[in-house]
Amino acid sequence: MDEAPDNATRYRAGLTVRRSVLGDPHVDRAEDAATDFDGPFQHLITEAAWGTVWARPGWTKRERSIVTLALLAALGHDEEVALHVRATANTGATRDDICEAFLHVAIYAGVPAANRAFKIAKDVLSEMDGGEGADDR
Repeated sequence: MDEAPDNATRYRAGLTVRRSVLGDPHVDRAEDAATDFDGPFQHLITEAAWGTVWARPGWTKRERSIVTLALLAALGHDEEVALHVRATANTGATRDDICEAFLHVAIYAGVPAANRAFKIAKDVLSEMDGGEGADDR
């Protein structure tokens, strides 16, 4: 079995993956806004979520993106759903992938959760296309 990377290595790997998925502007904003109070949290998610889980071999960024969208939608984490819909521009997950993920959410986590996720995704995708959100039309 391979030796586990040390914390600094996981953090550096996590920062690279986080930037590649969420984009430099988002990560820069998060790092710039970090304080002594929430800085340890920013470090934790970079190291653990991005450097340990997202950096693992076996699944592509597209696959991780699809699963992440479904989980966030099922749990009702609306802001994170929007963030990760935007991230699909970097992960290779398609609009069809997003739709399929949310259809699974409807069956396994409930129609209201999927309904909300579809609304959020429609708004975000419209913004990404240069249009207005669905509520602005």
